[in-house]
Amino acid sequence: MTELSEHDTAILNSILYPNLPLSDSLEAAKLQDIEEDTPDVQKTKKMEIEAVQLAETGKFDEAITMLNQALEITPQRASIYNNRAHVYQFQKKITEAFNDLTKAIELSGDNQKKTLSQALCQRGILHRRESRFELAKNDFEIAAKMGNQFAKSQLVELNPYAALCNQMLRKVMNNL
Repeated sequence: MTELSEHDTAILNSILYPNLPLSDSLEAAKLQDIEEDTPDVQKTKKMEIEAVQLAETGKFDEAITMLNQALEITPQRASIYNNRAHVYQFQKKITEAFNDLTKAIELSGDNQKKTLSQALCQRGILHRRESRFELAKNDFEIAAKMGNQFAKSQLVELNPYAALCNQMLRKVMNNL
């Protein structure tokens, strides 16, 4: 199977995601975390994977313990805070999740674009949940500019005119 050209990918995205703004669809592919490849970073990456697997099986306390241990080894790794925020949300510890996301955003910098994008989206969702729509919009706008498709869709939903158009379009499509 051949790889799609940038132009073909953009056309396909506009068909599959008609509510999203037209943009360079390959921006999201540029979202990467660039880190030093030290033994401590390798160890904590493995710990993160194990913690995520624990969380997926409902072992949230064990996942938090694993992520806390990883932070003791590499306290400046933004992705650990981002992943711990996920687990806190499952535990309904919203304040802790929000604090971890803010820390992940602060630590991300220029080399941690993937983590930054994910943390901004998570924090935007928390802001939206608490009816802080302007703060949610700000986080989603930053992530959207980085190429995050989820953030773009959230911006569309936060736009009352777009939401009304989407609702009418859904109704028309359901009637067909």
